[in-house]
Amino acid sequence: MRYVREFKGFAGIRLESDDIGTADDPSIILLHGFGQTRKIWEDVAVGLEQAGRHVINVDLRGHGGSDWPSDARYDFDAYVEDLRAVLGQMRTRPVVVAAMHSGWIATAALAEDAATLASGLILVDPQSESGAQSVRACAEELSASVGQGLAKPDYDERLLDIFDVDGSGARLLDSAPHINIPVLVVRGALGSGHRAENSTGYADAFPNAEAINVDGGGLLVNAERTEAFNGLLIDFLERKQPRFIPEYRSGSDARTLRDAMGCFATGITIITAHDADGKPIGLTANSFTSVSLDPPLLLVCIANNAGSAETLRSAQSFAVNVLQIGQQPVSNLFAGKGEDRFAGTRWEVGEYGAPILPSSLGIFECTRNALHEAGDHFLLVGKVEKASFEPRRDPLLYFRGKYRRLHFT
Repeated sequence: MRYVREFKGFAGIRLESDDIGTADDPSIILLHGFGQTRKIWEDVAVGLEQAGRHVINVDLRGHGGSDWPSDARYDFDAYVEDLRAVLGQMRTRPVVVAAMHSGWIATAALAEDAATLASGLILVDPQSESGAQSVRACAEELSASVGQGLAKPDYDERLLDIFDVDGSGARLLDSAPHINIPVLVVRGALGSGHRAENSTGYADAFPNAEAINVDGGGLLVNAERTEAFNGLLIDFLERKQPRFIPEYRSGSDARTLRDAMGCFATGITIITAHDADGKPIGLTANSFTSVSLDPPLLLVCIANNAGSAETLRSAQSFAVNVLQIGQQPVSNLFAGKGEDRFAGTRWEVGEYGAPILPSSLGIFECTRNALHEAGDHFLLVGKVEKASFEPRRDPLLYFRGKYRRLHFT
């Protein structure tokens, strides 16, 4: 299946792409280099579709079928925000495949929150950081290659004088260590002198990267060694982003079940109470839910082996503190062991006797209603005696074993 799909880029610019394959398959975004269009990826896109991948093949602004802005917004940050906008409109986190100068754009776009935007990054023939001169030289080299199997360039020539990344090298080197998703750097061993000289050295800047040189890669390894390139690409994808869906069945690996449970995004709470000696205790928990409004009931799920489990089993009053984004350090503190969790934490005694954390997003002060055994956990049901919340704060979220935050669109 193939159709033309449009995305809204930075400042509302229209970005045109080919949407190829089935949307339920793992997604790949293809980004061409400057002086090219999405046509350069045609054979690669077909191979990826045949391998069971969903392909979004995008024309950059000022190229091919995408808008050529009248105000000539071809600066580096405009391209970065275009990519972030496209990623924000995807329904899944794709692998980004970026050729040549688009590698700069993708690296900068993923610098702050790679794991929430993409599931992998593949850099093809990454360029050395030499600004607009490199862009112009590569575009001219591509134009000279028409008739040798490369598509005729179709781009706004104004961008050659406007797109300038001089001085951005430090920015890219600062960005790479924060990109914790799988990264592959592919380079044609006989390619242009404008490429980064050593793909292995480039890959070293990322915490989770592999590097491969393709013999005889020529000017564009993805176009001139398509079969070899596709083989490397699909091998990497199958190892890092496999198509199969992990399954748990009774008696099999409990880790798979835990990972499946982690697909349900939750907030994070800290459950607090006083022990028999009046000492405050607390633990981090994300198994929390409302049970009833009449009567007002909630429950929390506590592991039997938790350090505070016995206190919570007998507590006649307790509090559920729903955390906000500024309380990630507090969440970590109360999830750890062997520390005085309250020593460096602002707290006070609530109206119904339990310790509360007043900086929280929401606080539920409860009296014990019921307790139910449930395997290696127990369910503590509380009657809500008092509830308060701060509407101007945002929640601290948890998804697939990592902290998250709301993304507003």
